[in-house]
Amino acid sequence: MLSRNNNMAAVHSKDTKPERIVRKGLWKRGFRFRLNHKRLPGHPDLVLRKYRACIFVNGCFWHGHYVELDNMESSRCCRIPRTNHEFWVAKIRRNKERDKEEQKKLAAMGWHCITVWECELAPKKREETLESIAFTLNHIWLQDHQAKVMSYPKQEEEDLQMPMAAEEVKSED
Repeated sequence: MLSRNNNMAAVHSKDTKPERIVRKGLWKRGFRFRLNHKRLPGHPDLVLRKYRACIFVNGCFWHGHYVELDNMESSRCCRIPRTNHEFWVAKIRRNKERDKEEQKKLAAMGWHCITVWECELAPKKREETLESIAFTLNHIWLQDHQAKVMSYPKQEEEDLQMPMAAEEVKSED
């Protein structure tokens, strides 16, 4: 039987199953990206330069999903272990604070940050979550490129009737 220490040490920070799900879903929808960009704060899991967007795929436990910094109690998808409780509370608190700081730095650099939680990628919610990410990325692109809607000038009534008048003249000949 594995100890908790061995169990936690086996958890990887890159190429996790939730990351692979997001990558596959975005690739299928035509989005192209880079992985774990080392020059950006926080080394985002996915970087879409065309959209100036970073996607962080967070595990609910490690990043304290639905856990408030003040309260630090277990939530529906983040169970804080009872053994060595203070250690885990401090660790999750540091992770949450670091996430906020990194996203502030990225925002100051002009990057948009999207956080995807592990529980949002459950089979029942997966397609909805991936569609939501795609919608958000397209919205970011349109907003950043300020897509302009051009309206055509209104034509006067005479302009609309002129082609008909020309056809009438031809038919009289």
